[in-house]
Amino acid sequence: MSSTEQGLSEDPAPDEDWERIQSSPEFIQLRRRLRNFVFPVSVLFLVWYLLYVLLADYAHPFMSTKMFGNITVGLVFGLLQFVSTFVITGLYVRYANRKLDPVAEQIRAEVEGTKK
Repeated sequence: MSSTEQGLSEDPAPDEDWERIQSSPEFIQLRRRLRNFVFPVSVLFLVWYLLYVLLADYAHPFMSTKMFGNITVGLVFGLLQFVSTFVITGLYVRYANRKLDPVAEQIRAEVEGTKK
């Protein structure tokens, strides 16, 4: 047996630690909070994007309606795709800072043995 294999077989603790951490209420709460944000926002953004694509393809008169000057509804909707991406990013960062990071820090502190 090589020294690498011996090191792995002698210390099964990391796998046991991971299983213990993964089944802990804090980790379950962290995953639930992440899913509660990511899934609805992803669905909302995909619906918004598909609406834009469908309107661009099937609603030419509406999308080519001039709002002011040479600025059309289609151009505004297209630019709003970029704006919505930045808004979602900002909302996620804010959400993660408030709801995810504190729980992740608590789990990390417990794992590293520096419980706060």
